[in-house]
Amino acid sequence: MNSETSPDQAPGGPLNIEPALKALAAALHGEGPAVELSVGPGGSLVVGHVETPGCDDAVAVVRTSGSTGTPKATVLTVESLAASSMATALRLKGEGQWLLALPVQFVAGIQVLVRSLFAGTRPWVMDMSGGFTPEAFTAAALELTDKIRFTSLVPTQLQRLLDDPSPDTLAVLRRFNAILLGGAPTPPALLAAARDAGVRVVTTYGSAETSGGCVYDGYPLEGVSVRVAEDGRILLGGDTVAAGYIEAPDEETGTFFEEDGVRWYRTSDLGVIDDDGRLTVLGRADDVIITGGVKVSAGHVQEQLEKSDAVAAAFVAGVPSAEWGQAVAAFVALAGEGARQDAGDTAVVLQQQWQQQLGVLAPKTVLTAPALPMLPNGKPDRLAMTAELSALHGGK
Repeated sequence: MNSETSPDQAPGGPLNIEPALKALAAALHGEGPAVELSVGPGGSLVVGHVETPGCDDAVAVVRTSGSTGTPKATVLTVESLAASSMATALRLKGEGQWLLALPVQFVAGIQVLVRSLFAGTRPWVMDMSGGFTPEAFTAAALELTDKIRFTSLVPTQLQRLLDDPSPDTLAVLRRFNAILLGGAPTPPALLAAARDAGVRVVTTYGSAETSGGCVYDGYPLEGVSVRVAEDGRILLGGDTVAAGYIEAPDEETGTFFEEDGVRWYRTSDLGVIDDDGRLTVLGRADDVIITGGVKVSAGHVQEQLEKSDAVAAAFVAGVPSAEWGQAVAAFVALAGEGARQDAGDTAVVLQQQWQQQLGVLAPKTVLTAPALPMLPNGKPDRLAMTAELSALHGGK
């Protein structure tokens, strides 16, 4: 991969996205190679140029999050990005100015740049050199000049913004025509709090393999098809689906496929579609825990744990167990009064409560922390949490 570093990167300031916009525009017009963005030493933006054999209309290469394994290099084409951008504009009832508040190298970040190019608007970049803070987000949001404004966030970011006591933060949140919320499941309480505060939130579901979110508030975008396979996995089809992976052609078998002229992507998520056509994501296919011969949905247990007022967020996994084969274990981010008490004592109390309420579904090991560890793209670091839970459980 050939690459160049943005020369105008201001130390301690926002990314200079000009080189990225220029390279993406060239690729969209068929005048340049596919682009892969990354952040180099000192926070500088690195614009890479990637060869994509067999795919002449490739625009961008985006690495999957790597939350469950080795990241894959996903190839997004002119067709997939154009279809995604147009469908997004149709659902959001207009094109406008975007605020970049996510890492630019992931699909949600690069889509802010691509949608801006298609719309002919100037994206504004939040200064994340000091991490994501309500103050930096508010300062960047106040720089937006278009009457129609959008941004993309992950649930953890939105929670921080809603928790911020400054009235300016809530005021700028309310000025967005829509805030796309994805990357991780959104706790119902967070969604309700946002909407009660007058913040226009749209939940999204998708991945790098579908050019980002392609299902909004449970319903597919224009030109996107959704169905559930016999094994319960969600299948996403349409023009937004990526061309495939660069480095893992053998792994593509069954992941991407053509059917009746439609390109499909087989996800790793389980879901159901109701009579109104609304998709509900139940959790990952590999989230099924078999403990003592009983199949337990990690997603269902997580949902039950997050009903507690003492829990801000939870992650549930199966860990090796000599007695049970797998044991249910939970990594819990504490909220409210629980976060101010002794974490060990809180864990014991919660574990006792869940044992009474959930029985065999209750986690046998609970690890508490102020927050869930996150990957750079805002998704929970599932591998790190599973490793910590396995070590704590000790195989017993």
